[in-house]
This record gives sequence, C-alpha cells and structure tokens, in this order.
Amino acid sequence: MTDVRAKLAELGLTLPVAAKPVAAYVPAIRTGNLVFTAGQLPLVDGAIPSTGKVGTKVSIEEAKRLAQVCALNALAAVETVADVNKIVKVVRVVGYVNGEPGFISQPAVVNGVSELYLHIWGEAGKHARSAIGVAELPLDAPVEVELTVEIAD
Repeated sequence: MTDVRAKLAELGLTLPVAAKPVAAYVPAIRTGNLVFTAGQLPLVDGAIPSTGKVGTKVSIEEAKRLAQVCALNALAAVETVADVNKIVKVVRVVGYVNGEPGFISQPAVVNGVSELYLHIWGEAGKHARSAIGVAELPLDAPVEVELTVEIAD
C-alpha cells in the first residue's frame, strides 16, 4: 500500500480535512471498491485563494496550482468514506476550468491533478481524464475536480 501522507510530504504538501458540503450532498460515496467524490473546489482554510476566469484574472500556472489543491481536497473527501492508503488505482479525474471566452488550455490546468496523482501512485496513478471548459463555477472558482478511485479491502 502507498503511504499517501508520506508521498505528499515529499512535495511539502499535507492532506487537508474535507470541507463540509454547502448543499444537499456528501463529499464522497463508496459503492463496492469504488469511491466517487463530489466536485472539489480549491478551498484552503475555507476560502479560495484566487478567484476568477483562467486566462484573465488567473494565470494557467496559478490555475494548475489550484487544481492541485482540488486534488488534495478530493483525497480528503475520499478519506471520509475510506482510508486513502487503501487506494490502489486512480480511475478517473474530471476537471472543470472556468476560462475566459476562447480559453482552450484546460488540459494544462488539470495536469495539476494528474501530475500529483502520478507522483503519489506511479503507474497506478494513471487515469482516464476529462478537462472541460465551463462558463462559471461556484464561488467564482477557477477550477473544480471530481475523482473516482478504486479501494482495496
């Protein structure tokens, strides 16, 4: 099994506590050996460090860093229903990018998620992925991420 916290520490990162839902949903749900997360915003201590559209107010590099925050928050959501150290495969990542009109670099932003998961799980961190441009996101977030993982039990 992978020690997720140790792999995060190699990058100077820590696993946050899952944010409480702001509507009628749960942060994550488990069915069989799969865990699906709700969309995770780049919340740090209850606030989004940078808001607005990617390409105008938020640079691609900053949005990529915020996508990594979303990835950490997704792992925290998984932790509400299963031990993250029992993740054996990252199955799917969906990234939503709040870009200015004409913005087409969504994959570069969502790489913030993919590169983190590859660092943690190596080959088992490779996943199917969608990087989708959207007109708006909740709280004017630049990015939001959903995660599906397989758990060993």
